[in-house]
Amino acid sequence: MLRTLLGEPPRVNSGYLKEAMDAMARMLQLLMNEIKESTDPTHDYRELEIWTRGLITSLDELEQSSFAASFYAAKIHAASTDDMGPDEKADYARYVYFYKDGFIRMFATLDKLGNVLDDWYHLETSRIKAHFSYFTVLKQLEGQPKHKTLLIKLSSLKDKYHQPMNRLRKRRNTEIHHMNVEMQDDLWQRHQALHGKVKLEDLKAFTSDLELGVDLVSRSLRESFEYMNSTWKKQTVRA
Repeated sequence: MLRTLLGEPPRVNSGYLKEAMDAMARMLQLLMNEIKESTDPTHDYRELEIWTRGLITSLDELEQSSFAASFYAAKIHAASTDDMGPDEKADYARYVYFYKDGFIRMFATLDKLGNVLDDWYHLETSRIKAHFSYFTVLKQLEGQPKHKTLLIKLSSLKDKYHQPMNRLRKRRNTEIHHMNVEMQDDLWQRHQALHGKVKLEDLKAFTSDLELGVDLVSRSLRESFEYMNSTWKKQTVRA
């Protein structure tokens, strides 16, 4: 959708994104077959179907936000907002909007995945923490030896993307709980020198982190759903 609005050709899924989408599509097919065969009297399969479709949409929206943030960041050439003309200021505002939308969506999608894993494998993470995150669910998986294969893969991804995720988490927390994230660096620079132009944040580094966030989400979804698909015949509802 956003690519069309930006005058770009439609996205062709590839790489980690495609692998995640394909894994979730296979899950949907398994669910449809199960619902047709069993009529799903408890509605557990229908619930997982809705969660899976929601995750497909969430991943799609996350990738679009990341693309749009990079698209507008590439249009910014000034070193400070003071040096921008009206058009460049408008592009910068659009970059900020999609960048913030992207990192908020990134953690939200991971948390939705955490809810799916918690529910499907009956981890009861809410007993540990009422409002839990994806990363809390990973800790809860440690108490499920039969799902050790999945835990190892997801934990490995968490460790691999640790640094960019920490940076994005700090920006997300700042945006939600403190001040607009794009203004935090402005404030720091004002503390250093009361007068003078405030330099822009490193847009390339920021959008690179967001792109890595899309990769982490895509790969985590792929591993989770490939595992669910491969163990389908071995599990019962909420095994």
